[in-house]
Amino acid sequence: MPGESKISNNSSLNEFLLLPFSDTLELQLLHFSLFLGIYLAALLGNGLIITAVACDHHLHTPMYFFLLNLSLLDLGSISTTVPKSMANSLWDTRAISYSGCVAQVFLVFFFFGGEYSLLTVMAYDRFVAICRPLHYGTIMDSRACVQMAAAAWASGFLYSVLHTANTFSIPLCQGNTVDQFFCEIPQILKLSCADSYLREVGLLVVSGCLSFVCFIFIVLSYVQIFTAVLRIPSEQGRHKAFSMCLPHLAVVCLFVSTGMFAYLKPPSLSSPALDLVVAALYSVVPPAVNPLIYSMRNKELKEALRKLFQWVQDQHQ
Repeated sequence: MPGESKISNNSSLNEFLLLPFSDTLELQLLHFSLFLGIYLAALLGNGLIITAVACDHHLHTPMYFFLLNLSLLDLGSISTTVPKSMANSLWDTRAISYSGCVAQVFLVFFFFGGEYSLLTVMAYDRFVAICRPLHYGTIMDSRACVQMAAAAWASGFLYSVLHTANTFSIPLCQGNTVDQFFCEIPQILKLSCADSYLREVGLLVVSGCLSFVCFIFIVLSYVQIFTAVLRIPSEQGRHKAFSMCLPHLAVVCLFVSTGMFAYLKPPSLSSPALDLVVAALYSVVPPAVNPLIYSMRNKELKEALRKLFQWVQDQHQ
């Protein structure tokens, strides 16, 4: 295959070759158009949420503060993978530089690690709001919220430093073709020599266990939340509580289910086409649909967006 090389150590490796969506120009342009539409939708949706939360003082609450951080992480994660894939389709190339690949691995783990940590924090926020309403203002004060958000970003940073340093310290000698549309660690490990990849596999297993602990925390939080909600006497109160919690639960389910399937599916199910679709599902779809999920049932956010559009309209008159 042109451009592919057998390499004995990483210092002589200048670039990787990513997996193209198609070999025909028409389908490459279709992939470019599809990814462009999704990317613009993600930019618009997350950008509107960030602007609305930042500009409307009614939304200066812990829930919306965490939502603003989630939108920033979503923008970062989709901007790490999609533009490069779009550029490759447009220019009919597969190459990504070695440093570009390292940057992609680092940023993907940084943003997704931070997002998962933040979703765990958001579950705790919803738990306190529904199950400990009288203590909510004390527990979730501005200082605590900033510290929790900072911890989520910091955990993503540490997670990505650990995995990136470990992955690219492994000797690669099985060529330079990555069977994915971005630099994904499991695909890079396939290029490693002999059993040297086992260290990173062990690290991924430990990370998976920590992620599972977070998932159990989220599940237990929601069991208590729904138990408390069902005890609320008024139907209006129950509806408000569900409208606060269901979007977050939907985002968690989408993020966790697609990510777990991508990393934990058995090798017998693995194929380039399926891996490509699954990677797109966990890396591209959630950042684009999260704003839609959060704004569908949220009257306060809809009202803030309506005011924002009204202000923009007034400025142009």
